[in-house]
Amino acid sequence: MKIIIYKVLLLSLFISCQSKESVQDTKINYPSHNYTYVTLDTATLKYKEIVYVPVYSDIYHLDGTKRFLLTATVSVRNISLKDSLYVLNAVYNDSYGKLLRSFTSTPILMKPLESLEFVIEDKEDKGGAGASLILEWGGSRNAGQMLIQSVMIGTTGQQGISFTSKGEVIGRTQK
Repeated sequence: MKIIIYKVLLLSLFISCQSKESVQDTKINYPSHNYTYVTLDTATLKYKEIVYVPVYSDIYHLDGTKRFLLTATVSVRNISLKDSLYVLNAVYNDSYGKLLRSFTSTPILMKPLESLEFVIEDKEDKGGAGASLILEWGGSRNAGQMLIQSVMIGTTGQQGISFTSKGEVIGRTQK
C-alpha cells in the first residue's frame, strides 16, 4: 500500500514539474500593453530609419572568463506629440550578427507618445556582450521623433548591476 501511494505521489510531482516547464518556455517577451498590429504598404511611407541598439545579454566579470547574465528591455518611444509612427521590423542578433529572434513580422502602429518594449530574458545566453536589436520604423513624413534605448539589469546573490544604451541610426530613407 505504501509503495502505491509513493508511486502516485512521485507521478503527480513529475507531471506538475512538466507542466510548469512548458508554460515558461512559451513566454518570449512581456509587453506592458497590447500592440496595435496593422496592415500597411510600407512603400507608401515617406520616411524610414533603421536603428542599431546595443543589447548586452551578458557581460564579463571577475577574470573575464565568467559571464553575468542580464535581462534587457528595449524601449521604443514615439516622442511626437501629434504623429503616429510604425515599427516595421525588430530583430535580435548575437555578437556575430546571427539572427536569434524576430519580434514582429507585422507593422505595429505607435500613436503619439505611445511606447512599447521588447524583452530579452536573462536565461537567453546566446546573444553575448555584443548582441544587438535592429529596429526599422517609419512615418508619413520626416518626423524623426523616435527614442530607442535599451536597459540591462541583472542580479545574483547580493550583486546587482544595471545600465542603459542608446540606439544609433544606421540607415535612413526619405521620399
